[in-house]
Amino acid sequence: MGHHDSQELDTQLVYLGRDPKRDLGSVNPPVHRTSTVIFPDYKTFRAYEDDNATHRGYGRYGSPTLDGLEEALIKLEGADRAIITASGLSAITTSLLAFLNAGDHVLIPDCMYSCARAFVVQELPRLGIEVEFYPPTIGADIEKLMKKNTKVVYTESPGSNTFEMQDLPALAKVAHAHGALLISDNTWATPLLQKPFDLGVDISIHSATKYIAGHSDLVMGAVTCKQEHFKTLNRAHRNIGAIPSGDNAYLALRGLRTMAVRLQKHQEHALKVAEWLQTVPEVKRVLYPALPTDPGHAIWKRDMTGASGLFGVELNTVTEEALGAMLDGLEYFGMGFSWGGYESLIVAYTPSRMRSVTEWGKDARFLRLHIGLESPKDLIADLDAGFQRLRTTMQKAA
Repeated sequence: MGHHDSQELDTQLVYLGRDPKRDLGSVNPPVHRTSTVIFPDYKTFRAYEDDNATHRGYGRYGSPTLDGLEEALIKLEGADRAIITASGLSAITTSLLAFLNAGDHVLIPDCMYSCARAFVVQELPRLGIEVEFYPPTIGADIEKLMKKNTKVVYTESPGSNTFEMQDLPALAKVAHAHGALLISDNTWATPLLQKPFDLGVDISIHSATKYIAGHSDLVMGAVTCKQEHFKTLNRAHRNIGAIPSGDNAYLALRGLRTMAVRLQKHQEHALKVAEWLQTVPEVKRVLYPALPTDPGHAIWKRDMTGASGLFGVELNTVTEEALGAMLDGLEYFGMGFSWGGYESLIVAYTPSRMRSVTEWGKDARFLRLHIGLESPKDLIADLDAGFQRLRTTMQKAA
């Protein structure tokens, strides 16, 4: 059995997308920094011009470094084909633009990632595409929202900021019965913890910026699909032109090698911090599908083999001043967007600002935490001191 035939994920992560024999013995594939590609002769050039390419033709259409990353993601996720894009957002926008035409209707979960939400609200209607939001926990009841012109049902499980688990097999069944595609964002679970194609998903999306790259040093997206959808997806990808550099592809492949060990730690640490947060009086609830108390726990258990390090916390009544006192003094939690790197992060948000069909009180305040690879003891002590500052500020104001 060859390396690439192993069914064991840990082994696949080490061997996929690289070939020392091909690369002069180098363990890692080299970085190809390419714009112009030289054709060996006129015949090859002519074939390329006639759309019969046997040769790559131009740097925007990928490089051997990108090929390695595609190969790894295809195998890890159980797909047939992959495209690598310049950002997670461009993976989403490319997929939606590939499969939606003027006059089509698309169903979007109300928990969609806010930058993607801005795209579907601000750009798609201009192109004559009807956008409708649905409650993320709708499941098979999405049937009542399907129209004759519904072409795509989009999902994100768990949802951004509020972490609702979506019933992907139920949504897939309804979408397919109506001739629509199910496009799903699999960033939180990564290709290691959830196999979207086994659940009925047609197109799977990743912000490779997050756990795949894993070191907060690059921006990148990926889309994987079955062969039947590749032509349409690739057409849009080539026409939109959002491709990453060879350097970033190299870094993403490098990050991929340690993804299994990193995720194990993220989950272990996140569970400890989440369980501790459940004991804090200022915390109304912790939104983390891996907790037995979470409303989405049963679906998480059924569809995923683990959890990552990102979750939400709903706070009891809190003032802006008290929240500022808590967050500004944190030592190990950086206040910054993104997640999936080795470091812990925290941001405060108000879900009602990003929702239209699910009820979140306009004053409900949330924290989103990414639990990194630091010691959970240190992280808990840091948060504990933060809540202490929050308490003191609230008491002074009272």
